[in-house]
Amino acid sequence: MTPIPLTPDMMIVFGFLIFVTLLFIFDVVRVDMVGLLMMVLLPLSGVISPVEAISGLSSSAVVSIIAVLIIGEGLDKTGVMNNLARIIIKIAGKSEARIMALISISVAFISSFMQNIGAAALFLPVANRICRQVNVPVSRILIPMGYATVLGGCVTLVGSSPLILLNDLMASFWSNSQDLVGGKSFEPFGLFSVTPIGVTLVVSAIVYFMIFRKIVLPAVPIKDEDLCLLDQELECTYGLEIHQAYELTVPDTFVTKRLDELFIRPKYHSTVICICKKGPKGQKFAIHVPSRADIIEPGDVLGIISNKDHIHRLTRDLGWELHNDLNHMAEALSPDNTGVVEAIVTPRSEMVGKTLHGIYFRKRYQVNPIALYRRNSVFFEDISETKIQPGDALLLFGEWEKFNLLRQKKDLAFTEHIKNSTLRPEKAGLAAGCLIFSLVLAMGFKVQLPIALLTGAIAMILTRVLTLDEAYLGVDWMTVFLLAGLIPLGLAFEKTGAALYLSTSLVNLMQGFLTPLVLFLLIGLLTSFFTLVTSNVGATVLMIPIAMNMALQCHADPRMAALLVALAASNTFILPTHQVNALIMRPGGYKVVDYVRAGTGITILFIIVVMTLMYFFYGISAQ
Repeated sequence: MTPIPLTPDMMIVFGFLIFVTLLFIFDVVRVDMVGLLMMVLLPLSGVISPVEAISGLSSSAVVSIIAVLIIGEGLDKTGVMNNLARIIIKIAGKSEARIMALISISVAFISSFMQNIGAAALFLPVANRICRQVNVPVSRILIPMGYATVLGGCVTLVGSSPLILLNDLMASFWSNSQDLVGGKSFEPFGLFSVTPIGVTLVVSAIVYFMIFRKIVLPAVPIKDEDLCLLDQELECTYGLEIHQAYELTVPDTFVTKRLDELFIRPKYHSTVICICKKGPKGQKFAIHVPSRADIIEPGDVLGIISNKDHIHRLTRDLGWELHNDLNHMAEALSPDNTGVVEAIVTPRSEMVGKTLHGIYFRKRYQVNPIALYRRNSVFFEDISETKIQPGDALLLFGEWEKFNLLRQKKDLAFTEHIKNSTLRPEKAGLAAGCLIFSLVLAMGFKVQLPIALLTGAIAMILTRVLTLDEAYLGVDWMTVFLLAGLIPLGLAFEKTGAALYLSTSLVNLMQGFLTPLVLFLLIGLLTSFFTLVTSNVGATVLMIPIAMNMALQCHADPRMAALLVALAASNTFILPTHQVNALIMRPGGYKVVDYVRAGTGITILFIIVVMTLMYFFYGISAQ
């Protein structure tokens, strides 16, 4: 191929590439700041225009991410994702490996017919909910989920942008190169032509993580303080008497008693917040706000707020069994659904001068009082029989939905943030309908993906599945600015000819050694590199004509060369430059070194699987 001279603009772009890589590796600034720096420094250097520098903010990828995050928020608010999380937990249990495998398989399947960034964004709240409920570090789940999403895009010809473009780019090259192809007619690939490779890639990645996950995935265990119900400020006020929620089972030898006969609060400074009982037909039901008259009997499972010392003394005295984890009550006591807040009794409150028991506080408001703070003293005993005074602080445990209702009563002023996580199950059908509508627009009517997804997001707001403020809060703006800043770097890489210079230089260097197998390996490696530093679409558009031309010169099948490019454009795991990798970076607490550690093995595995299948089953050397 004709050599291309190295220009000053190319050198500047290569310099920016090294600069960004160093910022990522050494974690000098936050990743979204890296994106913002590129939006400023690239136009100042003159390699791209100011308009091109901010074009990432309006790119299809960024707009799609914003829209699908809003859709995901709507599905989460209506309980759709909660139901999906419940199904996965029911099947996978608490096994980290099974949860990882099941989530990865599910998201890969969705990604096979939906843009992978959309599939990842929809499953992100599911993964977060599951990990919080079963106390599995989310950092051990999100990278396998993200990689499975990318690989799922290789299962069908509509799963990723490079594969969608494949036939069109091939047809264009074919029509303009009739002398090179010998007048042969063009044969496009079918929808499932890549399915054997895609399925093998997904299965291989899941097996890889099941075997090596403890080595390659970041070990970020859930710390004991992460499970603590109180933040540092509340802990300073109420001491260490209240730490976390525990689950206990009442043995068969226990003699049935009323709750108040056990004196759990005065003896152990502990509060029973939930009782799970069996009905007459064996069905389970829960009492979320127990009263003093509730009966405790053999086989009951109790949720109790306490600390380690008190809970161990309680189990020793009463002979109850303490569980290591929350088994029956993981969802009910999940931070997504419940929490502890502090509330101050207002001077005009109807509660003043009355006792909590006298106003049926638990039954009326469906929250559990844990402690009372008055005049620099904390009370755990008999707080239900203490007359309430203005300025008293009550520490309460309950569902966020109940706290939001209680806040409207104006009897209490809350000092803690109350999560606005009230579920709207009555809107679940509308939320699912908005998602399906957007997918039908994209896949059935060929509406561009960002417009289709925005239509679904706006429909959620108009149908009041979400408020406009909730939609804005559902967007991870850090991810948005990271991607918006990296897109101009890829644009500069293509516009200045730096990508073409690098590819032609390597091809000319290997000219005397280009057998079909070596050629295809070189094409795969080049495409993988360009995908990391540019967009996958940019790498595909650049490499397909080059790869097909090189294949014809080596007497190899140009269609297979083009297919390899479209597949290798998804081999983007060792840097957070891909949209999916960037999306999971902050929720997983990842650093660039985590992607390098986890992605290196997947990158090598990707190349081995693709090259093996294409060599033995697709005939890469066939003319």
